[in-house]
Amino acid sequence: MSSSDFETERSPLLAASTSSRDTKTLADLTDGALESTPLLSTSNTTPRYNGERDDPDRASLASAGVSHSGHGVPKSTRWPSIIAALLLMVLATSIAIGAFFVPAAVEEYAKEAIVIEPTNLALESITTDGVRARIQANFRLDAQRVKNVHVRRVGQFTTWLAKELATEETRVQVYWIDHDNMLLGTAGLPPLTITIANGHNTELDIVADLAPGDADTIRIIANQFLSGKMDTIRVRGTTDITVKTRFNIPLGTHAVSETMEFEGKELPPLPSYNITGLNFEERPLPGGDKQGMAADVTVTTFNPYPVAFDVPALKFEILIPGCKKHGPAVSVATAVTDVIALRPEADVEVTAHSIVGELPEPLIRPCPGGTMSPLDKLFEAYLAGQPASVLVRGQKDQGGEAPGWIGDIISSVTVPVPLPQQSFDDLIRNFSLTDVSFSLPDPLADPDDPDSNPKVSGTIVALAALPSELNIGLNVSSVQAKADVFYDSRKLGELEIDEKASSIQIEGGPGEENLIEITSRVHDTPLKVTDDDVLTDVIQALLFGDVNVILDISALVDVGVHTILGQFVVKGVPAEGRIPLKPLGNDLLGSMQPQVGNLEVVDTSPVSISLQASVNVTNPTPYSAYIPWISIHILNNGTVLGEARAKKLTINRGNNTNLKVTAIWRPSVAGEDGVQIGRDLVSQYISGYNTTVTLRTHPGTIPSKPELGKALSNFNFTLPMPRLSVPGDNDGGRHDGDGSTNDTAPHFIRGATFHIFSSTATFTLASPFSRNTIYIEHINATALYNHTEEIGRIKYDSPFGCPPGVSTTPRLPVDWSLDSVGRDKVKEAFGGRLKLDAKATVAVRIGSWTETLWYIGRGIGASVRL
Repeated sequence: MSSSDFETERSPLLAASTSSRDTKTLADLTDGALESTPLLSTSNTTPRYNGERDDPDRASLASAGVSHSGHGVPKSTRWPSIIAALLLMVLATSIAIGAFFVPAAVEEYAKEAIVIEPTNLALESITTDGVRARIQANFRLDAQRVKNVHVRRVGQFTTWLAKELATEETRVQVYWIDHDNMLLGTAGLPPLTITIANGHNTELDIVADLAPGDADTIRIIANQFLSGKMDTIRVRGTTDITVKTRFNIPLGTHAVSETMEFEGKELPPLPSYNITGLNFEERPLPGGDKQGMAADVTVTTFNPYPVAFDVPALKFEILIPGCKKHGPAVSVATAVTDVIALRPEADVEVTAHSIVGELPEPLIRPCPGGTMSPLDKLFEAYLAGQPASVLVRGQKDQGGEAPGWIGDIISSVTVPVPLPQQSFDDLIRNFSLTDVSFSLPDPLADPDDPDSNPKVSGTIVALAALPSELNIGLNVSSVQAKADVFYDSRKLGELEIDEKASSIQIEGGPGEENLIEITSRVHDTPLKVTDDDVLTDVIQALLFGDVNVILDISALVDVGVHTILGQFVVKGVPAEGRIPLKPLGNDLLGSMQPQVGNLEVVDTSPVSISLQASVNVTNPTPYSAYIPWISIHILNNGTVLGEARAKKLTINRGNNTNLKVTAIWRPSVAGEDGVQIGRDLVSQYISGYNTTVTLRTHPGTIPSKPELGKALSNFNFTLPMPRLSVPGDNDGGRHDGDGSTNDTAPHFIRGATFHIFSSTATFTLASPFSRNTIYIEHINATALYNHTEEIGRIKYDSPFGCPPGVSTTPRLPVDWSLDSVGRDKVKEAFGGRLKLDAKATVAVRIGSWTETLWYIGRGIGASVRL
């Protein structure tokens, strides 16, 4: 077999791990150190035993180097090469001893010419001290590898003369030079016979007993390797070799010591793997009827070596990193593997089983000086898509068929195992908010107080997907989150939720996912508005739009869950959802149909009057609201005439009665123009004209949120003047004296009686006030028939009162129009009734407030008496 022919055959032993599988090795995930650390050199740069360096085109295993493929890519030395190097040490020394008459030249010849090509390595069995391995290899001497012609000739002659050499049973000890010559292990080699003539091949078939050294030494090497801190490792092999010739001539026993150096990159990497099976379910705990959470994990990796053996069932301890990065970890479970069948160049399936009865208290207890527990930190990293690992460490007491030395080794090494990463972008399947109510900010709250923000109440229902591997009972008991609220991709504000919750698991059918429906009632949750312009756009869309207003929610949620393991909080669960808000309608205020009753004056001044009333409204929206305090300007023709205030106001869906509202009428704040506009507005109203007022917010609308009031002032809400409820009135209409009802406008003169002989008239007045008396200070009125025919005039300067309810005025003098057609109509109606119109200028006073108003009345029912 040529060297090129053998290249393919030996590559699984000597080649670097170049699996094309799209998986990460564990070394890639251990702080990145293993990937970036410069490790073992190839034979091209490693000095030979004689101090020279290999020819790059002729490197061999004899120099502890690496072979080269046809593409010239160096291949990493595998751990079987270490065994081959030990064989090389033994055989090369044997050759040098056999040629004792020229030992220096022959030793150099042997070190350069020797070639060992491993063809197979199998672990035949695990013993109480180590493993029994079967090593198959080809051995030969190749004189062409020797550069020195003199050494080559002497070596060829002496090895031709000796033909064969034999060794007795040999035990080799391997020490770690860099750590006080700690014992790494021993290898027991059986007697060997080799042909040493140039070019002659010897097929070796060796069964060797390999025993590990001190467990602490192996732990140190493993930890340095896993953390990427192993740049090089220098080892020294020592043995006593007893050699004899083919004629059985003893050549004595000789102490041999050789030093070898390996770079870290030439050490075998940790294998890449895939988690191909994962299942969590409730299962009875051993030795009792209590339930626990069982986990079954199946991991698949690839064995690139020509190695075959069965690994017995092993026990491992599962730990979670503790509060400190380099502090003690928290043990949470014990995992037991099935028997692992390792076959050459084939996939290897490893299955482990574990069951947990309860979570240990140190795992869920907050770390000193903080609020996060070790479990919280693990969940936070995992849910954020950051590298998160659990720790696996072998148990010292393995029991079963595993010998004690395995427990000693695997219990001294802790390996981080990364959790498989997955996306949580589509975790929430559906998100809704129903039974919504809003509360305005508290006017007395400080700006940093949560009460200074508007609040939202409602029922949140979220439908979330559960991993298919999770087959345990899961109940959500609480949710806590700080959510960002967006409208049209712009941030509106922030919601802070901290409420109890309940949940129902929904088991999916074949091919369907399992779901969990989480319900939580949020109450008075502050909405911290961060962009008033966005809020303005939301309100505009609600008031004037005809499609749902969609608010997007993005949050990290701390979910309180109860499982078979107990109660704990999963922090930082990413959640996204959409809240549709129904539009309020284009004529919200008009559809509310406000009605005013129990009107009373609570304060007056010469230029202002404060009124309080009970208002009935209908809320046509699906939302309710609570208003702790609010102030809104009252305008007409763009002029501020007064202010409406309300406090502790609850507006439910549907009908709302007896809502207390206060209004301050003070048109003088707008100067003389304001006084005139206010006078005309009241005059038009009492005359039955179709009058409207405009409501608009201002910076003082919500004192703790002036920017909110300013933002909302962009919207003007115009509505008809509310109808006043007058005692004895039918739904706010007017009784005109003939039994008919006029619902078109509020009229306050119920009727009139004219006395012919005394030339006087009395009027029946209805006052809208429930407790206050209106005083008529002066009146100048004209009575008309058929809108144009003057009947008479009334001028009266003596004040008289109009108490609450229905009252009659004193007899007022009438100056008849003698030549008027209207007077004749009055005579014709003697003892009966007729309808009259009226025009008047009236000076009224309520408390300290006085105003002169004009009045135009139509269809006033009048009686005519003597």
